[in-house]
Amino acid sequence: MSSNIIIFTGGTFGILAIVLGAFGAHALKKVLSTEKLASFEVGVRYQMYNALFLLLLGFNTNVFISNVKWAFYLATIGTILFSFSIYLLALADPLKRNFKFLGPVTPIGGLLMILGWGSLLIAML
Repeated sequence: MSSNIIIFTGGTFGILAIVLGAFGAHALKKVLSTEKLASFEVGVRYQMYNALFLLLLGFNTNVFISNVKWAFYLATIGTILFSFSIYLLALADPLKRNFKFLGPVTPIGGLLMILGWGSLLIAML
């Protein structure tokens, strides 16, 4: 693994967060309830937080340290599980799909993100 992979992942998450945030603010405002739109925005916000986290990680750390690798994997998988499950849950009605099985996935993703940040802290000690 190299810093470039971490930076690429962070950049990809950042771009997607901006695109999805704009999509939510404009296109989804007309089709989602206020509650669902707020939930969608939480997914975008945490995706961007972790995009910035990954960029900082990639630019400022030694990727050969085991805990830095763990921080990358945990934050990346956590972001995918957390944010993308929220997106699908919020869009279930307009897509006419039942994504309720993803309900337990969201907190697991959140826990993985927390563990990713924790791994960075441990790596820095």
